[in-house]
Amino acid sequence: MELDARIVTLRMAETFVISRGAADEAEVVLVELTHEGVTGYGEATPIERYEESAESALAFVEEAAPLLGDDPFALEAIDARLRERPGEQAGKAAVDAALHDLCGKLAGLPVWKLLGLERAGPPTSWTIWLGDPDDMARRAEKVRGRFKRLKLKLGGRDGLDVDRVRAVRGVADVPLQVDVNEYWSLDEALEALPQLQELGVEYCEQPLPAGDPDGPELKRRSPLPIYVDEDCHTLGDVPACAERAHGLTVKLAKSGGIREGVRIAHAGRALGLGLMLGCMNESGLAVSAGAQIASLFDHVDLDGNLLLAEDPWPGVELVDGVQLPPDAPGLGVREAVSHTR
Repeated sequence: MELDARIVTLRMAETFVISRGAADEAEVVLVELTHEGVTGYGEATPIERYEESAESALAFVEEAAPLLGDDPFALEAIDARLRERPGEQAGKAAVDAALHDLCGKLAGLPVWKLLGLERAGPPTSWTIWLGDPDDMARRAEKVRGRFKRLKLKLGGRDGLDVDRVRAVRGVADVPLQVDVNEYWSLDEALEALPQLQELGVEYCEQPLPAGDPDGPELKRRSPLPIYVDEDCHTLGDVPACAERAHGLTVKLAKSGGIREGVRIAHAGRALGLGLMLGCMNESGLAVSAGAQIASLFDHVDLDGNLLLAEDPWPGVELVDGVQLPPDAPGLGVREAVSHTR
């Protein structure tokens, strides 16, 4: 297999704000794998929270090229070789996506069918990024009728998080989910969660910092299901997550790709955990990789491509609130515009 990789810059439609910071663009690593004249494409967004960058992901991918071998269908063996190298989960995810895209194209099947899965998963949530309560309500009102779920970014550390949810609830009658991105203490969580339950919030994602020793106590006392994101990276994290949460969040850029995402989902299901599939700020190429396995999950947050000023990889369709993967071979998306390099 021949490998080519580069860094691509994606522009956000609006500044995206969470508790840890704000962003107007996202840098992703784009991978191309060619075998017998057929090319598979993959993309992933390195996560700064885990000390990854586009440059470190690109370096990993280029150094990993000799590990790929000549058989794109040797997915398990290739995955094992990549995982012998620590870190750089986004780089692994981009290679994994390109391999699945290539295999699907060679077999003439979409990846979801190649994996024996259903095409459609649950409706995606739409992310309402962190702002003041009235601003978040205005942005929620703008998308009324388009999405069947809303995810609210909280963690403002200004005492207004419940007010944010209350303001959005005033203009939205769809199920709400909240993501605190590690910015509450145990006491703050125990104070806020009963109020969020009264406002009809379905679950709370990562209220405490990853590894916080109060995690099991919060799970025991919370009136709402607790999901963990920053606590859950790969399959080996799942047992500890079960001790501190009712559910877990899988992101391909965090887990290392489709294969590990599927493993995590099955392990979580075996332990009775709820499952959520998330994404980063990324194009339709990466969102399609997630959408291929969305049917394994209870909740889906695959709106990354919809948050961009322009999606350079169209093909994922938003149908009745569901991000449907294409029915074309592989990941099914096609490059539409020139990338910014």
